[in-house]
Formats: sequence, structure tokens, C-alpha cells
Amino acid sequence: MFSFWKKKKEPVDLSWLGVDMHSHLIPGIDDGSPDMVSSISYIKELKQLGYRKIITTPHILSGLYPNTPDVILNGLDDLKKELAALQIDIEVHAAAEYFIDEYFQTLLREKKPLLTLKDNLVLVEVSMLTAPLDLQDVLFEMQLQHYQPVLAHPERYIYLRSRIEYFDELKNAGAQFQLNLLSLTGYYGAHARDLAEYLLEKGMYDYAGTDLHGHRHLEKLKTLSSAPFYATLKEAN
Repeated sequence: MFSFWKKKKEPVDLSWLGVDMHSHLIPGIDDGSPDMVSSISYIKELKQLGYRKIITTPHILSGLYPNTPDVILNGLDDLKKELAALQIDIEVHAAAEYFIDEYFQTLLREKKPLLTLKDNLVLVEVSMLTAPLDLQDVLFEMQLQHYQPVLAHPERYIYLRSRIEYFDELKNAGAQFQLNLLSLTGYYGAHARDLAEYLLEKGMYDYAGTDLHGHRHLEKLKTLSSAPFYATLKEAN
């Protein structure tokens, strides 16, 4: 007998990951959540998807998102107070996604304390158009200062498709890699998806995060279990 009712698809269960270590959920300070209401809504949905802990990572990008540790931590404090008032039981912390530019290198030169994901882990990103020529030098300087660089979404730097060996060079230089989960769904395009699958097959990822900015990301995240390489991701642990 035919059914005229479509079966509602259950959201993907990400409780096996448990922690989301890349998102933009502090309201109004970058291109992520615009306000507190939105932040609370996104966090409630992440909790429903199985996350037990969130480390949100606002951009620090000179001239565009000139955030400081004080701005980020004050925003985190406001967010945690609102979550407590609404009795939403989830652990939330904050670090930052540092754009590697002259301002970031100034922070290193002046030995300013950097916000860390945990222990000495620092999330960094580079331009989507071209990598800085001195990237490996910057990574080395971070390590000299006892930071462990974690490169955000390397699969989205699609200009490296023609120089695939550079990923090995970065790993050999001490960088760890963080996968954007949505890359596996094709959200950022076929090239980013293909690179994500390549790096995943090679076992080059150390972490996975949502890089959640808004509602569209959440809706696409719910389709992750349909991605061809989702099983490979789970097996990679």
C-alpha cells in the first residue's frame, strides 16, 4: 500500500563527537550569531544533535573583526548567564579563530597571550585566496611559544589542490588539521568536499568542528549522515 506521507528524516546524532570546537556563537561580534536569541536557538539545536560541550571561536581579524580576549570573554560571560537563566544544561567555553596576518604576527612578536581551545591548542586560519609565504615560519614561532597550531578547514583552501604535497609539509611543520563537517556535505562546493575526502582518507585530520555561523549551517548539518564519507569520519575517531 502506498503512503502519501513522507517519513520525517531524523537529524544526525553527533553524540559520538560530543564536543564542537569551532563555531561563531557569541552574539554580535563577527559574522556569526547576530544576537542573543539566535545564539540560544543555535545552541539548543546543537544540544539536540548530541553535543555536550561547545567551544565557540569568534574571528580575530584585523580591520574586520578586531576582537580581543576581553571582548570575547565578556561575550561568553553574557551568553553563559543567559543559558543559566533559561536552564539550558550545556558546557560552553570560548577561544578564537585567529587569521594569520600582520596583526597576528604582532601578537606573537609581543608575546601577547592567545586564547586556546584547550591547553595550548590555538585555532588559526589563512586567506581563502592564497596562503602567506611565511606560514611555516609563523607555525614554528607559535610552537616556540609553546602553542600547538590547529589549522581550521584546510580543505577550503582549494588553491592548494594543485600543490597537494603542501598539506604534508604543513603537517611536518607541526600543524594539526580541523575538518569542517559541512565540507563533507558539499556545502562549500565539490572542490572542498573532494579535498576533505582526500585528507580524511589519508588520516590527516585531528579534529572536527561545525564552524557554525547560522541557521543554514544547522539545517545542512542535519544531513551529514547522508554524506558518502560520513562512515569514514566515524571510523577515524
